[in-house]
Amino acid sequence: MKRVFVITGTPGVGKTDISERLAIRLDALHIDVGELVKKEKITSGYDENRQTFIADTTKLARRVQQTIAGTRKAVIIDGHYGTEVAPKDQLARVFVLRCHPMKLRQRMEEKGFRGAKVKENLAAEILDVCLSEAIENAGTEKVCELDTTDKTPDTVVTEIMSILKTKRRCLTGIVDWLGQLEMENSLDQYLQDF
Repeated sequence: MKRVFVITGTPGVGKTDISERLAIRLDALHIDVGELVKKEKITSGYDENRQTFIADTTKLARRVQQTIAGTRKAVIIDGHYGTEVAPKDQLARVFVLRCHPMKLRQRMEEKGFRGAKVKENLAAEILDVCLSEAIENAGTEKVCELDTTDKTPDTVVTEIMSILKTKRRCLTGIVDWLGQLEMENSLDQYLQDF
């Protein structure tokens, strides 16, 4: 059976860099769902407030499954919709990438994110939104949480390869930004206006 891996997380955690490198290491097909949505216009509308297109996840799931069916290789699905569009029967592992909000803010601003988009994504990271969605869609036993804060993409890929080679149990609950920011008395600066 074909193995499908999902790399998910909020914008700026390193999904694409890590997915591209992992695809090379595994000789796998890399599907960037964000690019696929843009390139093939797989949308259901436009969100004016967020200034972004809304992905049609039903059509996207069909398109991803067609792509998977057309290859013999393992597949890396890269994107925060990954667990929604991956075929559940072929899903081997979900890697949820995490990043400390201070570093994440810096990365998002370097990518050109501003204002509400930064605040919304920081809140999603602090409140474990991508992790919760991954667990809900794939089950705890398939989800691995990895902190990318001060790691290079190659270091994270090496961690992922170690998990895959040893078939060691995936861990979740290793990151608690909410608790850490509360202890540092800095939570308000990230969650104000929410």
